[in-house]
Amino acid sequence: MKAILLIDHGSKRAEANEMLACMANLVQAMTGSAVIVEYAHMELAGPDIAAGFAASVARGATEVIAFPYMLSPGRHSTSDIPRLCAEAAARFPGVTHRMTDAFGVHEKLGELILLRAGIEASRTFTPDEAACCWHPSRDGTACGAACRLRSSGSDAGSKLEVRAGG
Repeated sequence: MKAILLIDHGSKRAEANEMLACMANLVQAMTGSAVIVEYAHMELAGPDIAAGFAASVARGATEVIAFPYMLSPGRHSTSDIPRLCAEAAARFPGVTHRMTDAFGVHEKLGELILLRAGIEASRTFTPDEAACCWHPSRDGTACGAACRLRSSGSDAGSKLEVRAGG
């Protein structure tokens, strides 16, 4: 059975830590019982990654998909969290695990920004249209794995012409 382990940095603020529990419950409601959803904090709060991984296994996970609940591919999501997940996974040799990228650049995040700002989008994109490099240089390398073109696994929308600011 697959499990998704949502992992954030962790905070000294209880509300920030509880938000990840809320997100885990939301994702669990979205997947139903077909997928296990747990959460963990990298530091500063519990459960830590080892405890979140163990809780996934205790609930029947045979594959743990670790999702760094972070916006960009910084040190924590590309180095610290993968290392801590590998250490946690070592305790469960029969369980496979893998990492996803951080959120990066995605049209759904753009939609959420507009929603929160109370502004209606003047245009929406199909997934193929959105799968392009959104950096002003359009070179597909500026934001690494966070680039929508690279994370899509396709260059389907790479020719879309959209200038910064519109």
